[in-house]
Amino acid sequence: MLTYTYKEKGHFELMDKPRPTLQHERDAIVKVTLASICSSDLHIKHGSVPRAVPGITVGHEMVGVVEEVGVGVTHVKPGDRVTVNVETFCGECFFCKHGFVNNCTDPNGGWALGCRIDGGQAEYVRVPFADQGLNKIPDTVSDEQALLVGDVLATGYWAAKISEISSEDTVLIIGGGPTGICTLLCVMLKSPKRIILCEKDPCRLQFIHDHYPSVLTVEPENLQQFVQKNSDHGGADVVLEVAGAPETFELAWQCARPNAIVTVVALYDESQVLPLPQMYGKNLIFKTGGVDGCDCDETLRLIEQGAIDTVPLITHRYALKDIAAAYELFEKKQDGVIKIAVYIEE
Repeated sequence: MLTYTYKEKGHFELMDKPRPTLQHERDAIVKVTLASICSSDLHIKHGSVPRAVPGITVGHEMVGVVEEVGVGVTHVKPGDRVTVNVETFCGECFFCKHGFVNNCTDPNGGWALGCRIDGGQAEYVRVPFADQGLNKIPDTVSDEQALLVGDVLATGYWAAKISEISSEDTVLIIGGGPTGICTLLCVMLKSPKRIILCEKDPCRLQFIHDHYPSVLTVEPENLQQFVQKNSDHGGADVVLEVAGAPETFELAWQCARPNAIVTVVALYDESQVLPLPQMYGKNLIFKTGGVDGCDCDETLRLIEQGAIDTVPLITHRYALKDIAAAYELFEKKQDGVIKIAVYIEE
């Protein structure tokens, strides 16, 4: 089968591999119909994910049809249309039972697909712990509508969920890429008093203006003054940092009011430093880390109801055989790209 594979730092390759087989009774084999490219794939390419294994098929955001299941799988069956969660998790360890599925203690737990085991930019993918990692797509929801459920939408939903947003809050989102916009969609579900989105790319700012005109937008160089002017208590009540650059990490805490919540879900290339002497007295609450993607059934329900629509984020569509060109477009942020759907055909 055709796959897009991480060969070595700086190099992915379109290559043939054997079709995956069941390795455990809780596995499922999914025939991938649609996949996507994520910034985390680029982090792997650039060597910023040390646990990524050379030789693995990349891709952790996909939908498809269940082809085969192990004897221990009861939640899905062959023929079911499903989303695939970015995380694999056993559902039985301490962390899984408390909803912290990103920290599953099983060797195949956490972010495994497309990082430590073969992922979904391929014709087929093996999904461990299929009862936890696969979610059935409602009949009225299309593949494109469901494509982002398992990763960037899961991240946005989780970020909004843990940020304790109220109706009186001014919420600042730093970053208007795919995850930032998914975060915006989920913050909008909370109906805060106002939302400010910070982004430097003119095409992405225009996208926000066109699709979400009630959202205030600002570029990074004007952010602090803008937030002061458009907040009630000297800064944002909630800040969600989704961009992942050193300057955006600093802006996140600087633009927060005292006693605010700062939620950091960005993946950084380098370590960041908390300048505690400068922060002293702001009494900020930081919430950080990888997504706990255990609300996919809920986001699918919201999509079915029309409360969330991620399809506008899919700005470009490619076949798997042309995925190298798709990566080049995505990495260079050309032609107004936000999210790319990769169609998989045998």
